[in-house]
Amino acid sequence: MSRAETLTTLKQKLGAKILNYFEKSPKRIYLEVRPEDVTEATRILFQELQARFQIATGVDTPQAIEILYHWALDRHGCVVSVRTKLPREKPEMDSLAALCPAIEWIERELWELLGVHFRNHPDLRHLLLNEDWPEGQYPLRRDFVKGKPSHG
Repeated sequence: MSRAETLTTLKQKLGAKILNYFEKSPKRIYLEVRPEDVTEATRILFQELQARFQIATGVDTPQAIEILYHWALDRHGCVVSVRTKLPREKPEMDSLAALCPAIEWIERELWELLGVHFRNHPDLRHLLLNEDWPEGQYPLRRDFVKGKPSHG
């Protein structure tokens, strides 16, 4: 399957679940889906199109917590980033670790540093911060002040 056919397949299978799609360059493709559709996007990329999971990144913007899952389509020399936006007040979504085990640790990082709760995660515990790190303090949140909750 060519690069164009692969991307067409991805777009057709996700259909109206794609909220936004753009190619920043021939090597960087971004698509945005609702949090409830990230699992389906992951299933298609990982299982059907044999994309390789690279990493996930998260950022606290003034409007939302954005999570981007970066997938390499090595045979085409490009990366597809699946973006989703979570409400800052209660950022949560389903874990993707059961579908792609390599995602387990980065979800733990996003949980402890940004406060994203991953439902059904197999082992949601601290990875980088001390076990006694105060609950509700997320060091990568815009409103983080040591000693005070980062949310609500």
